[in-house]
Amino acid sequence: MAISMSTTTPSALFTSPIASPIKILKIPRVFWPWQKVKLGPMSVSPMGFGTWAWGNQLLWGYQESMDTELQQIFNLAVDNGINLFDTADSYGTGKLNGQSEKLLGRFIREFEGQTQVGDNIVIATKFAAYPWRLTPNQFVNACKSSLDRLEVEQIGIGQLHWSTANYAPFQERALWDGLVAMYDKGLVRAVGVSNYGPKQLLKIHDYLKERGVPLSSAQVQFSLLSIGEDQMEIKSVCDSLGIRLISYSPLGLGMLTGKYTPTSNNLPRGPRSLLFRQILPGLEPLLISLKEISEKRGKSIPQVAINWCICKGTIPIPGVKSLKQAEDNLGALGWKLRPTELDQLEYAATQSPRKMLQNVFQTR
Repeated sequence: MAISMSTTTPSALFTSPIASPIKILKIPRVFWPWQKVKLGPMSVSPMGFGTWAWGNQLLWGYQESMDTELQQIFNLAVDNGINLFDTADSYGTGKLNGQSEKLLGRFIREFEGQTQVGDNIVIATKFAAYPWRLTPNQFVNACKSSLDRLEVEQIGIGQLHWSTANYAPFQERALWDGLVAMYDKGLVRAVGVSNYGPKQLLKIHDYLKERGVPLSSAQVQFSLLSIGEDQMEIKSVCDSLGIRLISYSPLGLGMLTGKYTPTSNNLPRGPRSLLFRQILPGLEPLLISLKEISEKRGKSIPQVAINWCICKGTIPIPGVKSLKQAEDNLGALGWKLRPTELDQLEYAATQSPRKMLQNVFQTR
């Protein structure tokens, strides 16, 4: 039996994180107001959910007491047709390292009708290019450790989390060979990369192709805050080679939600606070355009920002750590921005002088 969705709009499913259970009328997936997209050999929802916050205390304030709500988020997502979940073996701080994978695996097993869920969920996990992972076999062992934490037999997309070309080029080839080996062993259905710039992306694509391994995805920071020359060149390379671009941080770590202003007293704590104080003062043109379009279309500002990523042919993976966020993100599906609205947003982005800092590991 296929996983199905509610006829109720996502925002109506829950009134609060502690709301009493609501019986949801489910209908066949054929009636979902959007179509799945191809990602390598798999079909996935046009938006996935990112799980960076699941286990990260430093940046996202994770506490184990949040696990119940995180499981409700997972259930809500699957009930509404989301089948792509992005994680990483490095997600989780300190003793919680790998916590994101553990939680995701548990939520899949405990979901009602889990047999069908297991057949449909696509787990995209990333393997860190740690300096002690120097051989292909060590990278394969990293994949096996992720399989153990997830408690699954096969991972949907095994991704190299970042390139070492900028600081340890001798290590890069071993990591690439590790991707080949985990694919050949059937540990992953497809392979991808993360934080690869256009030149290095072409190199690994050709290297894998020579060994009979297709490069299915490239995950980079991509949003209205991050559409500089490098990111658009990456998008062009992906389009020309049939690589699916996965957009992480489609809401600019929260700066594109409309929740924060330069004079806000509610800026996030920790490392994000400094970044927000640097970038928010120059975002007024973009935030005004997002608000205008959201009001005109009857959508929220985050829904407009995420929908822009979808309209650009990418798969956004907004992070979620509350039911309210999950419900709102789901509203980015089932409609599309008009060409004039896309132009308005992109022009406003050019008029906003400060851009998101690129990941330090992103190569050229």
